[in-house]
Order: sequence, then structure tokens, then C-alpha cells
Amino acid sequence: MKKLLLLFFSLVLSIMGMHAASGVYDVRDFGAKGDGTTLDHSAINKAIETASSDGGGRVVLSAGTYLCGSIRMKSNVDLHLMSGARILAAPASLRAYDESEVFGAPEYQDGGHTYFHNSLIWAEGQENISITGHGMIDGEGLTKQDTEKAGNVQGGSIGTGDKAIALKLCRNVTIRDITIYRGGHFAIIITGCEIGTIDNVTIDTNRDGIDIDCCKYFTVSNTKVNTPNDDAIVLKSSYALKKPVLCEHILITNCIVTGFKLGTFLDGTYVPEEVNWVCGRIKLGTESNGGYRNITISNCSCMWSSGLAFEEVDQGRMENIVVSNISMSHVHHYPIYITTGCRNRGPKERTEVSSARDIYINNVVADDCDSLAGIIVTGMEGTPIRNVSLSNIRIQYRGGGKKVTTPYREQGTNYPEPRWAGPTPAYGLFARHVDGLRLQNVKFELMRPDERPDIILEDVKNELFIE
Repeated sequence: MKKLLLLFFSLVLSIMGMHAASGVYDVRDFGAKGDGTTLDHSAINKAIETASSDGGGRVVLSAGTYLCGSIRMKSNVDLHLMSGARILAAPASLRAYDESEVFGAPEYQDGGHTYFHNSLIWAEGQENISITGHGMIDGEGLTKQDTEKAGNVQGGSIGTGDKAIALKLCRNVTIRDITIYRGGHFAIIITGCEIGTIDNVTIDTNRDGIDIDCCKYFTVSNTKVNTPNDDAIVLKSSYALKKPVLCEHILITNCIVTGFKLGTFLDGTYVPEEVNWVCGRIKLGTESNGGYRNITISNCSCMWSSGLAFEEVDQGRMENIVVSNISMSHVHHYPIYITTGCRNRGPKERTEVSSARDIYINNVVADDCDSLAGIIVTGMEGTPIRNVSLSNIRIQYRGGGKKVTTPYREQGTNYPEPRWAGPTPAYGLFARHVDGLRLQNVKFELMRPDERPDIILEDVKNELFIE
């Protein structure tokens, strides 16, 4: 018996040594079945913990379906989903997700931005982590809508498990090549992280695609996001870190955003979703306590989605925003929306006023745009948006709009969504409370007549029109 025990421990040590030497940790060696019915997250977590304690390595999921609750990422670990591998989010009834952490402060942001541990894959305070491979994360068991906080056993979070990937206060992050289907409230949410890359990721989801909140030095590239019911690629600066934090030095490039019905992007049928409150779009906001600085968006294509939205309404500052080479087709509600306001979703003792300046948008083509609203640039009385440049822009509108006889609402404390403000007074461009507006080679076309003028400027100073 003693000899058998020695042999057993020798074998275990040999296997552990092999893992450490190779840097590859197969989750099946830790008990994962990949049969779609056995809960595998405990085995995957054991593999991750072992790899991290060994100094780092690649945790591999080979082909199979891994039914999972919460998977906890650790420093220096690459979670690699091989082709044919699928992480399937367990239903809430299995109670397989970690409980929400204690926030311990007033919640000026919704539960999805407040709680992270009740997610399918999550990490907090880790570094050098990556999720890679040509496998799939399927959030079938995740919730996607707000629930009543008072009776929620998760401490005010949204559902039992509500996000596919949630990373907070991490450094050196890579998410590459994976596919996310049905990502819950957020397919990817990254908060308070520094230095990261999201590349060649495909997302077909039921709420937000990618939210980058209070982060800096991030690149989103070569990524396709289908979000028929919410935003696609979003930058935010919420109060999730219990203080205002800028979202800055972000590059979004070579991406595709669509608003097809859920699942039809992945299956190749590409069925447009009916116009919802929003479909798709690349957006800054709405949460904007810290603001945005040094943001570049380039070489992106949007189809059956809402337009570009840049919103600063929570006492932060929005500055140095550069947008170039954007194509849009079948645009819902508006093509370009730039606004400041005083929703001020934060501590009442804050005295800052929302501001925006130095926004440059160049080389945009959009066809079949909703007649609801043209390009909108609206600041606040006494605090204008400063230095906005629109150049080499061609917008084709559906037309058919009626003359607007009532004043267009001030943004003020309202939620910044044009559909609730009603039709803009001009079909092409409406600007108000702006100091420094430059238009060069901006063309508007109508598919049918419209009773509104093409451009209306109210309280706009230092405007410059160049044909």
C-alpha cells in the first residue's frame, strides 16, 4: 500500500512538473468533461489557479461544450478556447455564479457597472491576462435585463449571472479571436483597466457588445459587433470606481457594427432588426462622470444601426476626439450626435459643468438615414461646445419630414437620446450653443422632399463654411 501511495504521488508530481515545464494546462486533466451537462467551471478554475501559481501559462479548452458558472481569471494566464470549444453559461437555477461583491458606496451607475463577480468570466486586480482562441463563449444562461434590486440575492446586481466577460482594475489585457454569442447585459465590460487589446473578436449579442469604462491605453481593432437591442462599442466613464475617472487614449479601428436580429449575424442570414430604441452604434456615454480624452475612431463600417453618438452629460469633459473614414448604411434616428448636458448622475456636491471641445470628424458617408434627425451638435447655454470640425461628409436622408414649429428641447437634465426630443428643426444639421463650428465639403441629399431647411444654427459663434 505504501508503495502504491508513493507511486501515486510520484505520478501527480510528474504531471505537475510536466505542466510547469510546458506551460500548457489542459482543463480535462483537472476534471473538466466538456460534455455540456457537467458543470466544468470548478475544474477550469483549478487549472487557472495552478497555472498562475506556477508563474503563468496557457489553460486550454479543447473541442467540447463546457457548462460553466463563474470562471475566475488570474495573473499571467491565457485562457485559450480551441476551435470547437464552447463555454456555455449555466442557467440561473444551478446557482453556479459567484455572488456579487460588496460595493459599499452610493450607486450612481446601474448594477451592470457596479458588480463584476457575478459574471461568467471575471477578474479583478489581475495582470497579464488573456482570453484567446477560435472557440465560442455562449451566454445562454445569462440574464440581460435589470431586476429589482431590493429583492435580489446578488446584492443589487443584474440577475444571477449577467455578463460574459467582466474585468476590473486589471493591467495588460488581451481578448483575441473568440466569438461571443448572447453575452447578457454586457458581452465584454472592462472597467478601470490599463493597457489592453481587443482584436478580431466577433460578437452577436442581446444587449451591449463592448463597454470600456474608466480605462486608458486600449485598442479595439478588427472586431465585428452585432447588437440589435443596445449599443455596440461604447466608451464610458461611470462612477464605478467611486470617483470620476477619465476614459482616455483609446483607439477603435477597422471594426464593423450591425443591428441584425440576434443570431442572424453568426448564422449568415443577416435579418435586419426592427428599429428599436437603439440598434448598434459606436458611442461615448452615457455615463460620463470623468469624461473622454484623446479618442480616435477610424475605418469603421456601420449597417442597420444608429449613428455615432458622443455624449457628455455627467460633469466630465470630452476633448480631443478624432473620427475618420466611417461608412454607414440604413441609419436609425441620426447619423452623428454630439451633445453636452447636465444630467449630473453623481454626487450632489460636485460643482463641475459638462464640457466638450476639439472634436474632428472627417470622411463620413451615410445612406438611407432616418428622417427623424440630421447631424446634431448641441451644447448648453453659457457653456458651448467648442471647436467642432465636420469635413468631407455626405449624408443621404430619407426625407419626408414636416416643418417643425415648436422649439427643439434643450438637453438640460434630459436623458440624451434624440428620439425622445422629436424631429430636429433642420433635416441636415442642427447646431446650438457652439463656439467654433467648421464645415468643409459637407453635402446633404434627400430621397424625397422635406419641409425643413437643410441647416439651422442657433447661438453658434465663429462658424466657417467651406465648399
